[in-house]
Amino acid sequence: QVRLVESGGGLVQSGHSLTLSCAASGHTFSDYDLGWFRQAPGKDREFVAAIIWSGIIKYYADPVRGRFTVSRDNAKNVVYLQMSSLKSEDTAVYYCAARLSRYHTGSHSVMSTYNTWGQGTPVTVSS
Repeated sequence: QVRLVESGGGLVQSGHSLTLSCAASGHTFSDYDLGWFRQAPGKDREFVAAIIWSGIIKYYADPVRGRFTVSRDNAKNVVYLQMSSLKSEDTAVYYCAARLSRYHTGSHSVMSTYNTWGQGTPVTVSS
């Protein structure tokens, strides 16, 4: 089973940019679709973005579309989330998650379809 470790979180001013990374180990990275989710204080965890195993197709939640970009490097076993024009409402703990591509054909935004999660990295956007 793949293991995931996020990094890159921190404190950033509103309007600025930040890039998160999620490094994978332990299994063939290109077998997995990868998702980014976030959980703000006092709120449920929510979908942010996802990228299929090949990197060709990407999905975004409406609140981040046009500001966030998900990408992956299968040679380096890393998935990225580039976040720009950050807003205070983007403050959350960000998690990456993985699911085996060949076992899942449903929506990439559904948390329950992902069976491996990282520990999360916190992002705080100050206004």
